[in-house]
Amino acid sequence: MQIVSQATTISKGATKLEKTLSKPRIDEWTELRGLAFLAIVLQHSIGEYIYRPDIERPDSVMLGIIYHLTRFGTPTYVFLSAALLFYNFKSRPAAEDARLLGKRFGDIYVPFMIWTAIYWIVARSWSEIPLTAPGWWQSLLREMVIPVSGYHLWFVVMIFQFYILFPLLGRAWSRVKPFFLTENGTGNAVRTGIMLGVAGAAYAVLMHWSYYDMSGWQSGLPRLLQFLLEHRTYIFVMYFFYFVLGAVCASMIRSWREFARRALPWNAVVFLLLFTMMGYMLLQQSGDAINLNISTYLKPSTFLLILSQMLLLYGLLLRPHSAAVPGRFRRMLAWMGKYSFGAYLCHALLLYGVAYFTRSFPLQNLHLAAAGASFVIVACAALALSRLLSLLPGGHWIVGASGQRRRKDASSGGKSQPLRERTASDLN
Repeated sequence: MQIVSQATTISKGATKLEKTLSKPRIDEWTELRGLAFLAIVLQHSIGEYIYRPDIERPDSVMLGIIYHLTRFGTPTYVFLSAALLFYNFKSRPAAEDARLLGKRFGDIYVPFMIWTAIYWIVARSWSEIPLTAPGWWQSLLREMVIPVSGYHLWFVVMIFQFYILFPLLGRAWSRVKPFFLTENGTGNAVRTGIMLGVAGAAYAVLMHWSYYDMSGWQSGLPRLLQFLLEHRTYIFVMYFFYFVLGAVCASMIRSWREFARRALPWNAVVFLLLFTMMGYMLLQQSGDAINLNISTYLKPSTFLLILSQMLLLYGLLLRPHSAAVPGRFRRMLAWMGKYSFGAYLCHALLLYGVAYFTRSFPLQNLHLAAAGASFVIVACAALALSRLLSLLPGGHWIVGASGQRRRKDASSGGKSQPLRERTASDLN
């Protein structure tokens, strides 16, 4: 009995020590998440105004150019989701993986289902379609797989595929990861560079096929393949390079940070060149009306712009005492990152509300200003609503569990807590 008691004490002590030695929180990830949220709200605000028939050419051109500054938003969410999962990955029994997947379903997919139903109800109400019209339940179930009423909710469908497959992907990466690490745990620059170069080239080819070729592949294919090609933006494979990049960042955080710092000068020049090129292509290919689909995520040139901008912002966030990123602004970004998942879910509904009033206003030569004002209003309101809903009993079913978890961390005395296993509700 004494031996059993001692063994239990040792086991508890080891568990406590393991928690104490958990990996530290990566502050720039939360701040980058806040920037990504702002980019997505600005992107959707621009989309609301740039296609209005009364917009003048100067406003249309300026909105199109600014639009390229927002392209990093959603891919950065993918990158951060992968980074945090790989950062905390530990090989577990299948039963434990199933339990974590169920928890992620509650943290991610249940809020998605609630907001999908809300957007579906609002869309049918505005279209004056009775909620119980024939086929209503088939329509609602279809929204749970291919959301249309909530146009931004496709991201949750896509990223959840990654969560389902992550136990397999995590084990595969843990086997190959030592090949890319040196003896002291830093990244092997040559091997990692070759691996990322090959993966990036393969992804660029995939983006070329997606943008230029895949729409012509559908004829003659089985119906399932036609469906997958038509809805390829919902498939996580179409974003695989950002997952690979997240795995590299998480596994070699010191080397990644050093690379992001050193890349700042030349990457700033690369970003400016790509930004200028993308603006020129948009104006050249749009004709009289600006067509934002020219700058879709799934296009090689957009991929390069996103990659450069993501690395540029990461490097800037590593300079906490620079004038480029003031401390107060960093704290604001961190706060936004805490509640960004719930804000992401609800922001499109708030934008609908703003647009409901602005569509009746004469906005001649004011579309640029209206898009900017809508962006500020919607971003602030969405974050406030996410924070408010997180305070309600059961609020995690609506906006995810991230806000509540962080409040528990804060109640522990203000000390930095170990980085726990988190889900996309912490990231988006």
